[in-house]
Amino acid sequence: MPATSPYIGPEQQADLERLGARLRDRRKALGVTAVACAEAAGVSRVTLHRIEAGNPSVTIGAYSNVATALGLQLVVPVLDEPATEGTAITVGDYPGLRALAWQTKAGTTLTETEALNLYERGWRHLDQGALTDREKAFIQHLADTYSNGALLV
Repeated sequence: MPATSPYIGPEQQADLERLGARLRDRRKALGVTAVACAEAAGVSRVTLHRIEAGNPSVTIGAYSNVATALGLQLVVPVLDEPATEGTAITVGDYPGLRALAWQTKAGTTLTETEALNLYERGWRHLDQGALTDREKAFIQHLADTYSNGALLV
């Protein structure tokens, strides 16, 4: 039974579907059957079908094996952080964040995504009732900007 597909955003899903379509188009252009391609890639025919559909639960290794079997090279670039990362956050400016980053000095600066990661990882330890309105607004800003409006807690 195939693995449950993880949640991915619409842009990432569209990327996987384009990749799958590109692999399917290449296979058909070469006149290679799905069975022959799957055998050459070392995957099942069902896995090949899932790859060609852009299913996110298929391993990146399987995608790469299919690409190689079709004479293509799957290149995954190391991505830069989003351009909005320029904002530096001072840990001591937010009491809740300071409590979560207790091991750092109050003057330590973080990127917004680092701050979001701290809030998400430590949410259960955070005294949410003690958050200031400013910090609540900051957390909502982080969620809206980087997590489609919701914290992953």
